[in-house]
Amino acid sequence: MTFNWEKMSTENKNKFKFPYTPDPKYAKPTAYFSMEFGIDQAFKIYSGGLGYLAGSHMRSAFELKQNLIGIGILWKYGYYDQVRKGDKSMSTLFQEKLYSFLEDTGIEFSIPVNGHPVKVKALYLKPEVFGTVPMFFLSTDLPENDYLSQTITHKLYDANELTRVAQYVLLGVGGARLMDELEIDIDIYHFNEAHALSAAFYLYEKFDQNLEEVRKRVVFTTHTPEKAGNEEHDISLLETMGFFYGLDNRTIREITGFEGERFSHTVAALRIAKASNGVSKKHAEVANEMWSSFDGIPEIMPITNAQNFKYWADKKLNRALESGDNKELIERKKELKSNFFKVVADQTGKLFDPDVLTLVWARRFAGYKRADLITLHFERFKALLANTKHPIQIIWAGKPFPMDFSAISTFDNLVHMNKEFMNSASLVGYELELSRLCKEGSDLWLNTPRPPREASGTSGMTAAMNGSINFSLLDGWILEFSKHMHNSFVIPEIDRTLSHSEQDKLDATNLLDVLENEVLPTYYDKPEKWVEIMRNSMSEVVPAFESGRMADEYYQKLYPAELKQLTAELV
Repeated sequence: MTFNWEKMSTENKNKFKFPYTPDPKYAKPTAYFSMEFGIDQAFKIYSGGLGYLAGSHMRSAFELKQNLIGIGILWKYGYYDQVRKGDKSMSTLFQEKLYSFLEDTGIEFSIPVNGHPVKVKALYLKPEVFGTVPMFFLSTDLPENDYLSQTITHKLYDANELTRVAQYVLLGVGGARLMDELEIDIDIYHFNEAHALSAAFYLYEKFDQNLEEVRKRVVFTTHTPEKAGNEEHDISLLETMGFFYGLDNRTIREITGFEGERFSHTVAALRIAKASNGVSKKHAEVANEMWSSFDGIPEIMPITNAQNFKYWADKKLNRALESGDNKELIERKKELKSNFFKVVADQTGKLFDPDVLTLVWARRFAGYKRADLITLHFERFKALLANTKHPIQIIWAGKPFPMDFSAISTFDNLVHMNKEFMNSASLVGYELELSRLCKEGSDLWLNTPRPPREASGTSGMTAAMNGSINFSLLDGWILEFSKHMHNSFVIPEIDRTLSHSEQDKLDATNLLDVLENEVLPTYYDKPEKWVEIMRNSMSEVVPAFESGRMADEYYQKLYPAELKQLTAELV
């Protein structure tokens, strides 16, 4: 059954119709809810990896002709623009975004938030604009709303707890309500993280408080073992804010199984969904162990994250790979490095050399990702940068959460440190296009999380698609891909029961050992081996880590999963 567009008015039917007949393999009508989508540089409604993943998913779903639509929020100020202060350290700029490519659907409705009706409008992104499935974006930035209601859709992941809860109400309740406004019969509601969980309570009322009718329609993807990504709030606050769509405290406790005052969004989503997945094999193991003490949670299956090859991969570089022409491959890689180094020069005034091995650490700045690990043994780090036999260039880029002052401090410390060296730099404005340039223009992609806290990590996938070799600790997707000196360079594992400071020292030592003794000598003294590793990396990252595989697995494994009965403790 495809979406029932026939129920719409002729005007809306023509406006929102799929540009294809869905493939029978993917005929189940599905709505995919996400707080952020990294679809295009021009559409700034994402913060990092979760959005990049969701954007690739929407593109691959379109390429596979899946019967799926995306539902998100139109963020007036986006996440934030990462800019510089006078001393080159970072600053945050919240600037209004305007998008001529979004269409006003003419659909407006109200949802209850904090005891008041809040008007919501829906905007539409045509599939042909960016090559995605049909997508709808919700906004409360309307003159009919009071100012507080308008601010619900101002900033992605607003630091104010009440605003953030209101955003979750909008995504979940508002997104599910939009499907009813469009008269679309949805078989599967896919929550990309627990932000849209409030939709389940809207559906509970819609289906006459029949929990099994809700559960057979809801699936859930959990993305992280990090506390910040598994939010808890006071259950009374959530009730007041309208998160439970008017359901009373007793009913909420009955259907979600909570007894205390703290409500875990992840645990509730795991209990309500008929099936859930982690985003790598390792993450599924960690998640199953992490939530094993909670009743009513079915096993979390692994469906490893992936990225869209068509969007991310440099076409000329991959044509050289396919032709087997190593000379052409090397020349194109140097061209890409030169293009990237123009941005480095523009931001920092430093001229980098495309013949020098270039290492990049670029992703969201967060404590557990340890952006500055390579600098921990600082005298050794300085010697590395001063080595003229095996020279190196090092670049950092990435956005911290604007209120994560520790991560911002790490970023700024690197900025000031780099003033000492001509061959290291820190870049601001890490969004889709700079991310692409970093991957195209790097030889080595450094990944240094503290295992097992990196659930998946997808930046290394798109780096590999562009001839940048992964240099990583074993965590997340890397465990399924990396073979040392074959398609990547692996930093040896250590005892993870040690204190964090001891782990950092050992990981930093091992990182520098591999870099100095294996990576750099291979690049400069064994160039044929380097190209072999690069070719293996590019060849083996697809199709296993291309998002067409992921989008297919969702339809083949997650969506048709059998409904598990709740345990006796929850009924």
